[in-house]
Order: sequence, then structure tokens, then C-alpha cells
Amino acid sequence: MYPGNLANGTSECKEKALYLCSMILTDTHTHLYSEQFKDDIDLVMQHAMEQNVKYMFLPAIDSSTHDAMLALQDRYTGNCYAMMGVHPCSVNENYKEELTIAKNWLDKRPFVAVGEIGIDLYWDTTYEKQQIEAFETQMEWALERHLPISIHTRNATALTIDIVRPFAEKGLKGVFHCFGGSVEEATAIVDMDFYLGIGGVVTYKKAALPEVLSRFSLNNIVLETDAPYLSPVPYRGKRNESAYISQVALKLAETFNITIAEVAETTTKNASVLFKTLLL
Repeated sequence: MYPGNLANGTSECKEKALYLCSMILTDTHTHLYSEQFKDDIDLVMQHAMEQNVKYMFLPAIDSSTHDAMLALQDRYTGNCYAMMGVHPCSVNENYKEELTIAKNWLDKRPFVAVGEIGIDLYWDTTYEKQQIEAFETQMEWALERHLPISIHTRNATALTIDIVRPFAEKGLKGVFHCFGGSVEEATAIVDMDFYLGIGGVVTYKKAALPEVLSRFSLNNIVLETDAPYLSPVPYRGKRNESAYISQVALKLAETFNITIAEVAETTTKNASVLFKTLLL
């Protein structure tokens, strides 16, 4: 959100256009390898680049998606970065097999993070104990490999924070993906030196998230889409894309009363620190 109008034909317009084109946005959580993108992924990537989204981080789900995720990373080397882990919703009767597969991948090739991992008690609580075990196991892997983690938590934020805290005290870093919680929860996360992953929810009309975030620093935030899910306004109800992260950045620019370019610079620097990857 650069101040002033971009009126065509003026020197001010050209200066502002160059200013905006020079910024780099980073989507720290996007499932561009999913089936929803199989027919037009190159166009989706083009749209992202046109919106200055240069870097996209791909969280793993389970063994059913690993090949597609790694193929996308290899196809867009330097733009797409893969993680490895077992999603809590994929923790069921064969979770130990899934953990073994994920660990074998981590032993085989580099990844930027262990994720997405965590606790999800929204759909089903049958495997809560196994989810906790899988989560703790994968955090141990991250500590051993000096990797950050990308956390999925739903209907379990307080529990997840409690599980993470002893690992954070040992030096584990990471991000609470799709954060939408309270000031108290955000404070606990930031106090552990973890980031808040902010996506389309922040643009929703009735969302309390902008007020919560206004009490913190942009230095505590990274941007994400969780594409193809949780599209921001004005794309709500449609398939989400990494290109739409510009709408999240605009909302944060409004929340912190700064320019979108400043949001882009700070959040991309944060992503670079989080994933120990040189992005700027």
C-alpha cells in the first residue's frame, strides 16, 4: 500500500511502480503441489511471480504427496522449498509407517524444515495420543538436524504451545502456521521465539486477528497462503493461490500503518531467518 495514487504518466507513478516491483513477497506455507493445481501449475507460478511472490515454501502432508511436492521443488529450484513431515490429520493406525517414510526422506536429501506437524483435534480426537507422540518425535528430528518446524494446530493451540515449550527451551525454532488465536496465545508463541504465520484469515471482515497482531511487531510475523485453502478477501470462496498473498500483505500494511513494500521486506527477512535460507 504505497501512499498516494499511481496516476498514469507521472514521474511519481513511475517511481512508485519501480518501488513496488522491487519488493519480494514470500509465501511460507503453500500446497501448490496438490491436485487442485495439476492442470495449471505453470500459470499459477506465473501469477505468483507477477505479484512479486518469489519464494514459496511447501509443507509436506504424508507419503501420498511427497513425489508431487519434490517434483515441484525440483521444477522450480530457487523458488520452491520443500519441508518434510507427517501432518497430524495423517496420524492414524499406520502413523509409525508414515513417520519412518518421512525420516528416511530427511536422511536422504536436504529440507528447509520439518513440517507440517502438530496437533489437530477439530475433526477427530481418536488418535490424540498418537498425534502427540508423532509431534514430539518430529520435533526431536528437527533439533537433531538443526531445522525449524512448521506447526499445524487446530482446536489445540494451548495444548500445542505446552508441548512445544520444552523443545523451544532446547533451541527449537519454528512457526505457528495459520495463527488465529488470542493475544495471550500470540504472546506465548513469541516468547518462545517462534513466528506467527499469517494468511487470508486476517482479511476477513469479522476477524479479530488485526487487533491481536497490532499489539506485536512485524518482526514476529511471516506471510502465508495455505493455498489452495483459506483464500483472502476478495477471493474468498475461490481456490487460493500464492499470488493472493499480496492481499495479506496489504492488510498488514494497513494494520501497522506502513507500506506494503515494508511488509514484504520485513516478512521476507523473517522467512530467511526462520528457514536459514538466503532469500534477499
